[in-house]
Amino acid sequence: MNIAIIGCGYVGCAVAKYWQQKTNFVVTATTTTPARISILEAVAQKVILTKGNDPEGLKTVLENQDVVLLSVAAKSGDFYEEAYLQTAKTLASILPEMPNIRQLIYTGTYSVYGDRNGAVVDEETSVTPNNPNSIILRQTEELLLSASSENLRVCVLRLGGIYGPGRELINIFGRFAGTTRPGNGDDITNWVHLDDIVGAIDFARQHNWQGIYNVVDDAHLISREFFDNVLTPHNLPPIIWDASLQSKRPYNAWVSNQKIKDAGYQLIHPQMIF
Repeated sequence: MNIAIIGCGYVGCAVAKYWQQKTNFVVTATTTTPARISILEAVAQKVILTKGNDPEGLKTVLENQDVVLLSVAAKSGDFYEEAYLQTAKTLASILPEMPNIRQLIYTGTYSVYGDRNGAVVDEETSVTPNNPNSIILRQTEELLLSASSENLRVCVLRLGGIYGPGRELINIFGRFAGTTRPGNGDDITNWVHLDDIVGAIDFARQHNWQGIYNVVDDAHLISREFFDNVLTPHNLPPIIWDASLQSKRPYNAWVSNQKIKDAGYQLIHPQMIF
């Protein structure tokens, strides 16, 4: 099987390594950074230097592929449109010329649900992205889903916050120890371990998923519990919450993962690892 991974960062590299171990898979990875070519050559049989808005470059990547994983990430907020939307537009224009591709899997984010005041949301819930980057991410989803056809299935995985080896929670949030944060810490968090992202992506491939699936764990901790679990084991001072100030966190929703469970996926890490 020939598989292309467009955007081979933290998630893409882990998936490439996993798929490369399958003896009948040929993995092609892309990067926009020349310095990463040698790194990716350790996890993929082929590495191609190209940008997502380069039609000719992507055509080279997509030729003779069976499955495509789109797992791009913007270097900063200023590059969201280039990384996500322009890549999606380019892909959507090319895919009709690539009859061998039977599935496109895209790793998006639950942030498109916006602030729901902690209410439960699932894949049938209408999305209300509430900042420019989330709007771009929703437009990216729509573009990719519109590319589906009788011969091409498009799967959107809305990921929770990502953590795992090399991206440990204490390394991300330890700097907040002893600081004051706005709100009461009751907003809901949604996380998923790298192992389950890789597992869900491969499960989606095996079962040829179509449509939108939330990929989060079972924890759904409120922020106050989350920070306590991150900081306390390291004997760091807790967060001080100031309820007189409104929380600035734009994503407050309890994201259901029932759909992936109903589809047969079993979480490797249903609870968080601190």
